[in-house]
Amino acid sequence: MKPDTRTGGGPSQRMLRVGELVRHALADVLQRGSVTDPVLAAHIITVPEVRMSPDLKIATCYVMPLGGKDITPVIKALAANARYLRLEVGRRMELKSVPELRFREDTSFDEGARMDALLRSPKVVRDLDDTSSDDTSPDANTDTDKETDAE
Repeated sequence: MKPDTRTGGGPSQRMLRVGELVRHALADVLQRGSVTDPVLAAHIITVPEVRMSPDLKIATCYVMPLGGKDITPVIKALAANARYLRLEVGRRMELKSVPELRFREDTSFDEGARMDALLRSPKVVRDLDDTSSDDTSPDANTDTDKETDAE
């Protein structure tokens, strides 16, 4: 997403608020199963994030089917039904114009799993054990003891 130049890089409050409205409306449409596509009917789809363009005309919807399987056919089915989904999202929102919906795979779950694996790696665990033992060693308290004795 291209950063908003007015605020110095991040999305504006309006972009965040509209993104959340679109996310809730889209999740509601998908949950109710009003789309007659067999691929979408066979999957439970989560919508963890929607990012809005600065002009609020494009909504990039990050989606993931439950279990993370069959992501490519699900995204193709969502793209094929984007016009209907946009219509349904527009009915649930009070905006001047309904944004165009674009669908992308949500990789935040993979990123979280990667970070978790890094934190559990032997090197990090060893380093964490070293720093925690340094803090509780008797030598670590001698500096503070000297300061209190000097007073």
